[in-house]
Amino acid sequence: MGIRAAIAGASGYVGGELARLLSTHPDVTLATLTASRGAGTAVSVIHPHLQHLNNQVFAETTPDALADHDVVFLALPHGHAAALADALPPTLVVIDCGADHRLIDSHAWQRWYGGPHAGAWPYGLPELPDHRTALFDARRVAVPGCYASAAALAIAPALVAGLAEPDVVVVAASGTSGAGKEPRQHLTSAEVIGSMSAYGVGGAHRHTPEITQSLSSVAHQPVRVSFTPMLAPMTRGILATVSALARPGLGAAQLREAYASCYDSEPFVALLPENTWPSTGATIGANTAHVQVALDSDAERVVAVAAMDNLVKGSAGAAVQCMNLALGLPETRGLPFVGVAP
Repeated sequence: MGIRAAIAGASGYVGGELARLLSTHPDVTLATLTASRGAGTAVSVIHPHLQHLNNQVFAETTPDALADHDVVFLALPHGHAAALADALPPTLVVIDCGADHRLIDSHAWQRWYGGPHAGAWPYGLPELPDHRTALFDARRVAVPGCYASAAALAIAPALVAGLAEPDVVVVAASGTSGAGKEPRQHLTSAEVIGSMSAYGVGGAHRHTPEITQSLSSVAHQPVRVSFTPMLAPMTRGILATVSALARPGLGAAQLREAYASCYDSEPFVALLPENTWPSTGATIGANTAHVQVALDSDAERVVAVAAMDNLVKGSAGAAVQCMNLALGLPETRGLPFVGVAP
């Protein structure tokens, strides 16, 4: 039977991507998929690309439906995961793809999300310094937000090495799938195709405190973050451009060496050859982040760019990567390295 896995909220985009990855994982039996509104519906009706799961039907999302498994993935809107997780056995591995368990600061949670603070779980971005060991044998894991993952992977090496000031500007564009599956007028094709727009401007996006928390942890000092997200006319992908004032006297070779030192042994982060810049298309379908960095000597700024598939490395793929670490499997097990092109 292998590892018995369940996905709560499997009818959404993240849930569907989890089902795609887990259904071909060599060590996993995808036993249960639940959905609130889709209960009783065949999985392949809501996810036509998952025809190999045509015998499975969405169950109701209840603790009883999820408890008899080895690992449960929560792909639920914020505010819905915490109560469900509390009702599951403490020995069960629970991986939350939502926001409920990412923030350490209860005041930040209250400000940005409201409602009771559920507490923070180990943060599922193993490529950051000192984060991987916390995931070994973990029973609870919080998967980072997609914007937060891209921003952190872009600028973390410069902050870790003390090569950039702890005052960071993030401008990141995401595809429409990042907003979830709920129908919204501003996400219809007529509104999106041929148009790019900013939103959550002026520090209003909920991923801002998570980016701040993540970067402050690797810099070992408070990091100030200005974050502007943008909606791009594409289905998948994130392209994050992150910049910070460079340390005086920094050279381009020293900067690149810091990035190579951080990422040369990381299976899912590719530091691209010099003068080659990340594109979202090169990462679609893969659990990889492509990173590049440059020193803008005139402006005296470090400029780093990261691209990833927001539904894979930005969410479902990262969740499977965390499961592998928590259950003692090879970290890369069952995860795609190669994107889809064109």
